Amino acid sequence: MRKIIVSEFMTLDGVIENPMWSMKYWNDQIADFKASEMAAVDSLLLGRVTYEGFAAAWPQRQGQDAYADKMNSMPKYVVTTTLAEGSWTNSRLIRENVVEEIRRLKGQPGDDILIFGSGALINSLVPHGLIDEYRLLVYPLVLGSGQRLFSDGTNTRLRLVDATPFDSGAVAMIYRPQEAAES
Repeated sequence: MRKIIVSEFMTLDGVIENPMWSMKYWNDQIADFKASEMAAVDSLLLGRVTYEGFAAAWPQRQGQDAYADKMNSMPKYVVTTTLAEGSWTNSRLIRENVVEEIRRLKGQPGDDILIFGSGALINSLVPHGLIDEYRLLVYPLVLGSGQRLFSDGTNTRLRLVDATPFDSGAVAMIYRPQEAAES
């Protein structure tokens, strides 16, 4: 069965919103981490807000590098109640029965599915046990406000399975839900 993997740029205080603040920490180590992550998946699962931001930016990078080419060509599943159509290549909308549709996607053959951003979507999937792994690039920065990865009331036990510090001060931490980590 395919895994759903959450990948986030996050501050020490948990903010994931508009991570342009992460760029001053970018280095070859982080680029390699992200390239390896992208190579292991074959599709994206996105909330509407993240999708719209990505759809406005990534098509302009087509042909610039392998990462951008994969982002643009791979299937993109978009959870939305407001979009009428997906304008970005290979976009498919999920408008209803979200939990059932995502379970169906997980059961299909293929590589893992990656979620970037999409905090509201992630928080809607956590209670259903649909997130298999969290890859958090935590940056040495406190913003004090902004959208956080987990909303108030989220209750899930995670187990650290790997941690890699980068020269820039960021740390890649990989967590799995406690029950998944124990099996």
